[in-house]
Amino acid sequence: MLSTLLFFTALLLSTCAAVAVPKRALPSGYAPRKAQCPSTPLVRPATSLSSQETAYIASRAGPAQKGLAAWLRKTNSAFSTSALPTVALTTSGGGYRSLLSGAGVIQGLDARDSSVGTSGLFQGLTYQAGLSGQFLSRRYAILHSTADQADLWVQNGPGEGGAWLLSSFAGNDYPTITSLKTNLWTQAFEDSLLLPEYLLASLAYAEVTNDILAKESAGFPPTLTDPWGRLLSYQLLNGFDGGVLDTLSGITGLSNFTSFAVPYPIITSLAVKTFEGQCFPGPNATQMELHPYEFGSWDNQLSAFTQTAYLGTTLSNGVPFNESCIVNYDNLGYVLGTSSNLFNEACEVVPSATNLSTSLTGDLAAIVETAHTLSTRDEYAVYPNPFHAYPRSSLYESQKDLFLVDGGEALQNNPIWPFIQPYRKVDVILVNDNSADTSNNFPNGSEILTTYVQSLSAGLTKMPVIPSVDTFISEGLNKRPTFFGCNDKTKTTIIYIPNVNYTFPSNEPTSKLQYEPSETSGMIANGVEIINKNGDTMWPTCLACGITKKTGTTLPTACAACFTEYCYN
Repeated sequence: MLSTLLFFTALLLSTCAAVAVPKRALPSGYAPRKAQCPSTPLVRPATSLSSQETAYIASRAGPAQKGLAAWLRKTNSAFSTSALPTVALTTSGGGYRSLLSGAGVIQGLDARDSSVGTSGLFQGLTYQAGLSGQFLSRRYAILHSTADQADLWVQNGPGEGGAWLLSSFAGNDYPTITSLKTNLWTQAFEDSLLLPEYLLASLAYAEVTNDILAKESAGFPPTLTDPWGRLLSYQLLNGFDGGVLDTLSGITGLSNFTSFAVPYPIITSLAVKTFEGQCFPGPNATQMELHPYEFGSWDNQLSAFTQTAYLGTTLSNGVPFNESCIVNYDNLGYVLGTSSNLFNEACEVVPSATNLSTSLTGDLAAIVETAHTLSTRDEYAVYPNPFHAYPRSSLYESQKDLFLVDGGEALQNNPIWPFIQPYRKVDVILVNDNSADTSNNFPNGSEILTTYVQSLSAGLTKMPVIPSVDTFISEGLNKRPTFFGCNDKTKTTIIYIPNVNYTFPSNEPTSKLQYEPSETSGMIANGVEIINKNGDTMWPTCLACGITKKTGTTLPTACAACFTEYCYN
């Protein structure tokens, strides 16, 4: 907690700074800027992986296979390592609850940071995805007769979760979770800038305001996502001035990435068809991917990708206007803010600028209002449309901008979509679900079920059968790990790992924006137990059995009992 002296000193300084912020911004590393265009095409059809991702995965294969083989041998020497699957990890949306629980899961998988039965499996991962879904949206709350909670969301701001975790992890060059907890998260989550009283008393307020003015001056009108993402960066990134210089494409230059020591990261979001009068993404909303090399979608209605580093560039059929390109639009804070943006829940009600100590959304609106008069456009993360006049992107080719929101608003709170695309050839997905589907903030399987239903509608064939929510509850599948797709070699195996309160009350509400140090530690420690099944001595072997079941190799005899216990159908 901030001391009284520090609080009032910061308040005095920030008040002076806020008054001094001019309408013309001071120099800022946040603003997009012009740059020379690359020699390679800026837009490509979604008919394969990009050459950059393909090259990374090929180079990652050696370290990943070595890591996976080492973990399998450690777990049970009877495992064969002659044929190894491609494994991905996903972390759901769900506020600090998901960030901290998911962090514990990573710690329990990371041989650098733990010594439990599952330690070392992280070193065998090829892909990792995060989604900042705040599942308890206004519409969901109203449907479930909890309108008071919905009002709280509009007042306090959006949610966060898996993309926060992945951005903090990857954006800081993949340190250990212990290092992030000790050197960044513990204090940041205790003195959270997401609490209006702390935001207004921080020097960050003036700095963020200047960043927003700088983006406006550069010709790119900011929205509420901009100050939202900048505030997130102060809590999640160690870089200068709250990570103001950190970009999503910049991850490609970090040491753990260039040495292929880590899984390839993907963040997801949803595009809203505002041009059809929609405020919210529908069930079949366009699933957007944001990763270090590319931005775009596999979905038929867009079916194209552009280079992440040149987001913000004005393009027509893939050709830059006046042969001029833009860089720095992919600020990492803006990206993770995009995936956790719920301001569109207000729909046609334009947020009011308040500068009060009771409304985060009002404070963010006040910052944006220093740049321009607020409108409903400000409720979205806006990206100049790189697929303008690109015939393959039939639904979006006539649109000037893309309007993106929280990746969980269409009730798919687990970022599974990228890994059931046929071109990625992912064999196994570890799905860590920290959603708040039930009245006491635990998952109930509805998120993964929605993904299954939508995959069928989209013609995707890799998703295994997922049972109804009633079955999830009656069979307790939401309270223990479950293997889906065990016996169908045409499907991706999904190892479902839900949030369970083994050692700490991990069902904290998503609206909880401040964590005491003991709570941060307790949530992460419980996350370790989630992936290690609270020390169940047979679980590491059973997890390994689930991962290797379809490899065609001879499995240890212990796997028979594991499949009986964990395989659905």
